[in-house]
Amino acid sequence: MKKRIRGLKRAVMQLDFDLYRVKVPIPAQPGSHLSVIDLHPQGVQTTILFQHGFAGVAESWEYQLTHFASQYRVIAPELRGHGQSDAPHSDYSMSELVADMHTVVNALGVSRRFVLAGHSFGGCVCIEYALAHPERIAKLVLVATAGEFPLPRAASALFRIPIAVALPFWRYRRRWDAEYHALKSMYHNAMSGWEAWHLLPRIDCETLVITGERDNFFPRYVYDDVARLIPGAEVRDVGYSKHKVQLERHEAVNRELKRFIATSPRRSWWALTTMDLRSRGRPWLAHYDKDIPHSIPIPQQPLFRFLESVADWLPKRTATVFYGKTLSYRELEARTNRFARGLRELGVARGDRVQIVLPNTPQFIIAYYAALKLGAVVVLSNPEANAEQILSHARETEAKALVTLSAFSQLAQLLQSESAIKTLVFTRIGKHVTTGSPSAFGRHRQPSSADEELASEIGAFMSAVMDDQDSAPLGIDVAPSDLAVISYTSGTTGSPRGVCLSHRNLVANALQTRHWLPEIKYGEEVVLAVVPFEHSYGMTAAMNLPIFIAAKIVILSVFELRQVLEQIRRYKPTIFPGVPAMFTALNQAKNVRSYGLSSIKACISGAAPLPIEVQEAFEKLTRGRLVEGYGLTEASPVTHSNPLKGQRKVGSIGIPLPNTDARIVDQASGAGLPSGEIGELTVRGPQVMQGYWRANDEDEAAVLRDGWLYTGDVAVMDDEGYFKIISRKRDTIFTGDYSVYPRDVEEVLYEHSKVLEAAVIGVGCGSDGQRVKAFVVPRPDASLSKHELLDLCKRRLVAHAVPGEIEFRQALPRSFIGKVLRRVLHEEEVNRPKES
Repeated sequence: MKKRIRGLKRAVMQLDFDLYRVKVPIPAQPGSHLSVIDLHPQGVQTTILFQHGFAGVAESWEYQLTHFASQYRVIAPELRGHGQSDAPHSDYSMSELVADMHTVVNALGVSRRFVLAGHSFGGCVCIEYALAHPERIAKLVLVATAGEFPLPRAASALFRIPIAVALPFWRYRRRWDAEYHALKSMYHNAMSGWEAWHLLPRIDCETLVITGERDNFFPRYVYDDVARLIPGAEVRDVGYSKHKVQLERHEAVNRELKRFIATSPRRSWWALTTMDLRSRGRPWLAHYDKDIPHSIPIPQQPLFRFLESVADWLPKRTATVFYGKTLSYRELEARTNRFARGLRELGVARGDRVQIVLPNTPQFIIAYYAALKLGAVVVLSNPEANAEQILSHARETEAKALVTLSAFSQLAQLLQSESAIKTLVFTRIGKHVTTGSPSAFGRHRQPSSADEELASEIGAFMSAVMDDQDSAPLGIDVAPSDLAVISYTSGTTGSPRGVCLSHRNLVANALQTRHWLPEIKYGEEVVLAVVPFEHSYGMTAAMNLPIFIAAKIVILSVFELRQVLEQIRRYKPTIFPGVPAMFTALNQAKNVRSYGLSSIKACISGAAPLPIEVQEAFEKLTRGRLVEGYGLTEASPVTHSNPLKGQRKVGSIGIPLPNTDARIVDQASGAGLPSGEIGELTVRGPQVMQGYWRANDEDEAAVLRDGWLYTGDVAVMDDEGYFKIISRKRDTIFTGDYSVYPRDVEEVLYEHSKVLEAAVIGVGCGSDGQRVKAFVVPRPDASLSKHELLDLCKRRLVAHAVPGEIEFRQALPRSFIGKVLRRVLHEEEVNRPKES
């Protein structure tokens, strides 16, 4: 349980520091640990250790931790007895505190000399440490640090009160984040008689002393003489401030720290100019929105820590809304823990695969996080898929348990008899809602009596599995590198493949996406979750990300236009992850403005290319921002997006997210290509998969090489680092000596006001190459001729890109996520009877 922070007002929490906490054993105190915040961005070499003061906590450095975490490794230990550190009954002497700091440095593997910064009494511990271990210190920073501590009589009298007398009143204190016995011992054994005057002249490292103009917590001489006695010390008075200088004047303190720390003649990568960034192959960094960091420290925690953290901070906050019924984060966490314990009783163990075949429901979230808490692996299957495909997933992954709807009991029986699945758990949608028309659930609403009877015979219901289980976490140790999810690709152009995603992959992508939306407010957002959780995009953008930011998740099982509009009107979502087909449908809805879409302030469109006309029309309706992003299941899935506020380029997928590298390589040789050259898009980052499930080395090497993921997408990068997808490699149409990219043709077709949807493929394979064929869905009640479209294409396209054939259709074949299945169109063409 997190301890409430006293005396700190935290309006905005940019980083959840508790996700970065590690435990370090306290020397000579078996079973007791120090709580240490450790933010360690990949690739950085310089470390800053921030030590808080007497009765403080690590979060008293929150502005500095947040500011420097993208540039340095930052470590913030909490003194024994303070914050979330344990409080053993020891002396709390200065020698113990110095030993604790040395233990932290060694336990966290800080091998290079580091910058040591301390506030108030924490600065005194830093002085002692710098003298005891001068070989470890690069620079020393003392903030509001006194050379001695002449406390007023009233304050010192507090620490003469017997512990038994003080404890009943201590819990009602408004300040001081420490146990009373720890403070009392520390005051008498480390603080009251301590003086620095004979120590300061011995400090021989570069030192910066920061003070506040109105810091009268102690007499002024105890601050002023500190700087005077340290040889060569710099002194900076940051102006009007009291004792908590780093909080009250955090921007000024950050500027002084950055200037002092970065005095090396060798510039660090985060300080590079735009020209430097371009010359080093990462020009996109110059186009990040103001508050987006270039790099994010990835917590070394399993994914389910996100849910535990929110349930601890905001237990009463609504977590899910499902057709009128709500769950708080406390209830969601409790049900998840109870179901995890129930699964364990049913024989599910660490490493076992748990297949989830559910539409978007609260039960999906419960089953997903419960399996992860067990150390099991979630296998995601589309509930709209046919039985053969779901069975193939179960067989390939050797899943041991299945969680599904009782309406699917016959499917479950098939899986139980034809695969390794032995444990069946069922749930119902109808019992968990209070409103909603039957159409809102598609085929998922109510099972038949025969379905219910069969489910009761061959398995157990989720509610029964959770009955009488403890709601406390299991406490199973799950490593960030452990496999978390096997998510299948959509099979747009080929057979679906099982993608192995670790906890670290999923944590990284949720964080990357969260920081791409810098105006998100923790605990205040409402997310419309209609993108299927089963798909990697829905899993990250509509489930994991909302939980990470403590959002209210408005869950819809299917995209039914009228129901979506009613939910928007009722719950006023602020974030809407969707796919182009959804935005297209909303644009065409009658009286759409009356539903209040203006609450939506941020939308990222994924899973398929976003037509320009769809983007512009939706933004006019909502007055929010709809930006096109890019991802693939193999990258958890998001890798690129257009900036929400900064420069965005229509038709572009934008720029790489923080911690993500991207490049264009020659499709034949794999050599890197300069900007403006068309080739294959490759990406690298912490979100990139571990590999395919049980793939052979040859198949995996074709996709993963030296940490780079070869996406199979043909793309181009411009001089400013913006990327544009041209086509899937397999979708490229070869018309003799020319290459035609389907999206180029589709964008022209979308320019016609009577075209609702369009898809282009190459057909035939004669001596003259392929022909371009367009499949077009006209708008309802529109009169559209092929001649009109061909005339438009001839005016706007080069001759070899003009469709040789146009076919009108009522609908295009799509995956459950909304992607056009070109593979199906190709198969239909191949199987089409040839004209005699």
